[in-house]
Amino acid sequence: MDVIAFFQQAMSHVPVIVQPLLVALAGVIPFVEGELAAVLGVWAGLNPVVAALAAAAGNFASVFVVVFFGARIRAAVVTRRARKAAAARAAAPVPVGGRPGETAETEPETTPKPKPESKGVQRFKRFLVRFGVPGASILGPLALPTQFTSAVLVSTGVAKGWVLLWQAVAIVLWTTVTTLGAVGVLALLEG
Repeated sequence: MDVIAFFQQAMSHVPVIVQPLLVALAGVIPFVEGELAAVLGVWAGLNPVVAALAAAAGNFASVFVVVFFGARIRAAVVTRRARKAAAARAAAPVPVGGRPGETAETEPETTPKPKPESKGVQRFKRFLVRFGVPGASILGPLALPTQFTSAVLVSTGVAKGWVLLWQAVAIVLWTTVTTLGAVGVLALLEG
């Protein structure tokens, strides 16, 4: 069965008002995002502008949730670490013999080894170092879904507003490019 015909037939069973909502819902899903959701909407017969807007809105809604909760989680972790560090300084061993830097014997603390990062996260962090938040946000979808790139940006301490602004730019840019591509492919296939 033809993929485009399948999507068109499936969407014909859904009321017209619900069709953009389905595209927006598809845009929420990582790896589908606004780009693929818009393509699916166009192939299903939606107006390309409606498909792109719905897909971008769904993708941005999921990014907003990730940024909002990710920032709260990061703040809680930073606060907890600061409290632990303050408690450790308060409970520091008393110097022996009165000389600075000389302390009673204590057992060394063992720190767990961090998990190795995926190749996509490593690539995204290279984008971030090389191009900053704007460039990493725009190039990020080449390495990871926007939801993941948003989480990485927030976890490194980038301000929520800055992340949301540049993720919105990236979502609009990539969704527009893929929507135009889908319209072009559809025009070629239809004749």
